Amino acid sequence: MDTSLRVLVAEEGSPPDRVDEMTRQLRRELLQLDVDDVAPARGGGAPPGARAWGVAETGALLVTMGQSANALRAVVDAVRNWRARCRERPAIRLVIDGDVLEISEATPDQAARSFELFADRHSSDGAGS
Repeated sequence: MDTSLRVLVAEEGSPPDRVDEMTRQLRRELLQLDVDDVAPARGGGAPPGARAWGVAETGALLVTMGQSANALRAVVDAVRNWRARCRERPAIRLVIDGDVLEISEATPDQAARSFELFADRHSSDGAGS
């Protein structure tokens, strides 16, 4: 069975076309990894009351990969590295099996540690090795 990771990119105050361009850039990078697919995500939407995720459908990707813990870690690392290279760091939301990681205002070290913990959680609980 494949693992699916939903990736949402948001940048408060940015027009949807800017978020769309950032999302397409991230998608191109993720497609270079050993994943089955990276497609624009449909449906879902923002959590109740979450204003920053109002453009979530514009910035939503669904990454499908096998059960390899290495694939998941590579995707999470790629998202982290991509965000770190952005001049204005966008908010990132990762969702896998109902578990959510949201990074918006965090130091680079805090963000790196949060991404690492998220990948570790899913690498050891059945995401496969």
